[in-house]
Amino acid sequence: MADQDAQSPVGIEPPALSVLRWDEPPEGPVLVLLDQTRLPAEEVELVCTDVPALVRAIQTLAVRGAPLLGVAGGYGVALAAARGYDVAEATGLLERARPTAVNLGYGVRRVARVYWAAVEKGLDAEQAAGAALAEARVLHREDAAASGRMARFGLALLDELLPGGGHRILTHCNTGALVSGGEGTAFAVALQAHRAGRLRRLWVDETRPLLQGARLTAYEAARNGMAYSLLTDNAAGSLFAAGEVDAVLIGADRIAADGSVANKVGSYPLAVLAKYHHVPFIVVAPITTVDLDTAGGEAIIVEQRPGREVTELTSPHMVSPDGETGGLLVAPVGAPAYNPAFDITPPELITAIVTEEGVISPVTGVGLAELCARSSQVTIS
Repeated sequence: MADQDAQSPVGIEPPALSVLRWDEPPEGPVLVLLDQTRLPAEEVELVCTDVPALVRAIQTLAVRGAPLLGVAGGYGVALAAARGYDVAEATGLLERARPTAVNLGYGVRRVARVYWAAVEKGLDAEQAAGAALAEARVLHREDAAASGRMARFGLALLDELLPGGGHRILTHCNTGALVSGGEGTAFAVALQAHRAGRLRRLWVDETRPLLQGARLTAYEAARNGMAYSLLTDNAAGSLFAAGEVDAVLIGADRIAADGSVANKVGSYPLAVLAKYHHVPFIVVAPITTVDLDTAGGEAIIVEQRPGREVTELTSPHMVSPDGETGGLLVAPVGAPAYNPAFDITPPELITAIVTEEGVISPVTGVGLAELCARSSQVTIS
């Protein structure tokens, strides 16, 4: 994919992506995921019958994106309860599946609390499992609603910062419907701008080494008829220098109490470029991504991914059930690789953080704490 200039007809939208759903076939309840490792070539569903299967799906990035991981984690607890598995053990497995995305632990703990409260009230196993499932569904609906509010707040901010429309937005990784119960975080803002006729171009970083931008964001942009162009990550600087970027929109996997943001590796260099070129750098994430128990960016645990993701080119068909790859080598055999999944952007490089509860600008710890205090969501426990 390169340039996409087609605009979707006014009022005609593609059908919503079925990214994650609870299903109850005769053989028992399951969690059905759209396998994101198979996109964009094919839309294939992955059926998880137990928590270990869901953990593998999370670790292999079949399901990913901070908000959706929270939803998936909540359903995982409900799945364990409904299937009669050890809920405490399942909770631990899910919380440890990926260390950086705070939403995962939030969703797991929130549904687990409801389950244990039902048990303490004397409800039987089936009733307690039903309570857990009901809470997971509430979490799912809340995330979808939050997505819509973030899109509206984000577009209003763009229109304030960049009057006149015709926005040229650069984004990194994937932040659309594939990461959310709704239409996403940062991508949802760009989509709102597109629908309002105010998106001139969406610049899509390919996002190495796993190409979530090329495989997933470009897929979603094309699906929605948005004008977009795909670029290699190291071409972003030339775009800024040419004056072709009006704003940068990214998501977040964890936001520390001081406003430091962990997001897909490659985000921090974009923030530095944006600062130098006087371009707004905007983070879009739900309140559940805020972790007030983590003081600053230096305290955020950054997930280290396998080196083979850097030293090999792989396709989903080369991945075995245990997640091992057998790709085409692009580096000498045994070459050591540095492969952090995320990097940390300090608050002084961030123009604003957009949440479903409002916008923080300038980004400060005090402002973040006040926003969380006004929220009905419990951000971390």
